[in-house]
Amino acid sequence: MIPLLAIVAWSGTGKTTLLRQLIPALCERGIRPGLIKHTHHNMDIDKPGKDSYELRKAGAAQTLVASSQRWALMTETPDEAELNLEYLVSRMDASKLDLVLVEGFKHEAVAKILLWRRNCGHRIEDLVLDEHVLAVASDVPLHIAVPCLDLNNIEQITEFVVRWLRKARN
Repeated sequence: MIPLLAIVAWSGTGKTTLLRQLIPALCERGIRPGLIKHTHHNMDIDKPGKDSYELRKAGAAQTLVASSQRWALMTETPDEAELNLEYLVSRMDASKLDLVLVEGFKHEAVAKILLWRRNCGHRIEDLVLDEHVLAVASDVPLHIAVPCLDLNNIEQITEFVVRWLRKARN
């Protein structure tokens, strides 16, 4: 199984911002990250008016769109319960990845880095530090039972992830 590391926080705390910095930093170190992003929105990666969109809307249960640069598989799931993370990871090509970063899925039993910002609208006591939380990345120092990383120091966070990944592989 590919090691999974979730970046979790309340909306607006900076999960995507952190991942936009962390992904290239990991790539620079020779690590091939994949990404699964959870959204609560009714998202669509296709565009109205495009052939693939029109054919999918005509009733195709699965649509694969391919070019010389990338491909994407869209699967319609209107009558199914929300898919779990384990299933989604199983759809990824493990031969091309060293790690799967996950944005969201805070209730899944996977390794996590929690994000905390002083002005996030929540109290520090609201953080759930369960057995899956490896660290908290914060914009202020915290006195907590897990390592506290500087949310604004991408090198420190990257090094923490690299060390964790080495342990997770062994």
